[in-house]
Amino acid sequence: MEKVRVGLIGTGGISHLHVSQLAELENATIVAVADPNSINRDTLINRYNLENITSFDDHLDMLENIPLDAVLICSPHTLHFQQVVDAINHNCHVLIEKPMACSLEEAEQLIDMAKKANKVLQVSYQRHFEPAFLYIREAISNDEIGNLTSVTASLYQDWKHLTVGTWRQNPSLSGGGMLMDSGSHIIDVLLWTTGLKPIEVESKLEQHHTTVEQDSFTSIRFENNVVAGLNIVGNAPCWHETYVFCGEKGAIFYDNGKMVLRQLGKEPIIPKLPQQTTNSDKSFIDSILGVHDVMVPGDFAKEVVRLTEKIYQVAGYKPITSIK
Repeated sequence: MEKVRVGLIGTGGISHLHVSQLAELENATIVAVADPNSINRDTLINRYNLENITSFDDHLDMLENIPLDAVLICSPHTLHFQQVVDAINHNCHVLIEKPMACSLEEAEQLIDMAKKANKVLQVSYQRHFEPAFLYIREAISNDEIGNLTSVTASLYQDWKHLTVGTWRQNPSLSGGGMLMDSGSHIIDVLLWTTGLKPIEVESKLEQHHTTVEQDSFTSIRFENNVVAGLNIVGNAPCWHETYVFCGEKGAIFYDNGKMVLRQLGKEPIIPKLPQQTTNSDKSFIDSILGVHDVMVPGDFAKEVVRLTEKIYQVAGYKPITSIK
């Protein structure tokens, strides 16, 4: 089997996870990286012994000079749109870090472009592959808690302090604050596990004297009269992630890695979680090779963009879209 030749755009923190996962695959190889930050490039290359790859300052130089089958994009949010366009125009499949784009219009353009070019467009929402969230989705689908009635999804993170001086607090690169960044994963969980469509949205945001929003508190009414609270708090002392899914005959409580199933009139159950069989990178390569369909397609990821955009709109916040 010939290996899928992968080019990497962006060599910051999250790229290390992708490189480590790609290194485990026999059917893929990283052949080039591009990043204007030479320190980040060198750090990644040295850590994973990538001395035989070609390194570029500019992603277009990489696309034009190195034969590639696929591109992995790990750059700041507002750069995503143009980099996906450039990659597809150079005949590459694309795996892109969240968020897929900074506006629904951009997301729809990318989906249309990928379909016309017959290219895989996958978004790297890791929780689709993690046992805890696979269990939650299956339990809701299998009627373990009855018809869903409400959901609470909350993320607390010392995001404000960790991102000082970085691109994440620069609106021209981040497109928004904590909601656009770490919060994108929580919106993904909310939509993917329930499979529901938002009908009404109300939200309040607080910037805490920074250039982007730190905290957002959102109430959502989904179809089937399911109500939800989405709390994304960047002005916190640490990471804490918690969900409660309530149904007519039970509930699932997931708090910082601890899962409990409660059913009416019964003792608490610590459920057995499914095994993880793949991840963002393995599934991306397998979808290119026709092993299975794309597991986190653009058509789904655009719904995360849609809800994110709606939350900003109703709160009166105007994030910045792509740099073209």
